[in-house]
Amino acid sequence: MTERGSGGPAVRTVLQQCLQARLQVEPAEEDREARFVQIHRGMVIYVCFFKGATDDILPKTVSTLLSLRLCESTTGRLVSVSELPGSLLIVPQATLGGRARGRAMQYHSNISKEEGQRLYGAFVSLCEKELLAAAAGTGVQVTVQHGTYGNRQVLQLDTNGPYTHLMEF
Repeated sequence: MTERGSGGPAVRTVLQQCLQARLQVEPAEEDREARFVQIHRGMVIYVCFFKGATDDILPKTVSTLLSLRLCESTTGRLVSVSELPGSLLIVPQATLGGRARGRAMQYHSNISKEEGQRLYGAFVSLCEKELLAAAAGTGVQVTVQHGTYGNRQVLQLDTNGPYTHLMEF
């Protein structure tokens, strides 16, 4: 399931179902308040790209993530975020690429910031396209929100259980 020649993952994600999530995407400044994005019921995807990741891995990654049955329906049955239909919050999380070296974390396997930002934008666009297409005709309003690549962000998350999953591609 890996894309890189070294045998390690090209993309690492962490998935968390949520009842509501709110992410600060721009900090407050003297002349304006902080800016936030928010979703209601759905899923939060934290994503990190490693050296060697390419656009080729994105369709499979998005398709897999959006079709995994990790969200609890009103009947208690597990369904995918596409089947709910639910909203999506995508958070860039370079720290998922860290490795402990002694008592410090190192991130030598992470992709360059410029290439990571480009892949992140393509990942967000593909998620938006697939989720909105899945919700079309259901009459349910779904949204895809995302964080700002390369910035520290503040996340508030309400969930109905610590139902977190790690997926690598």
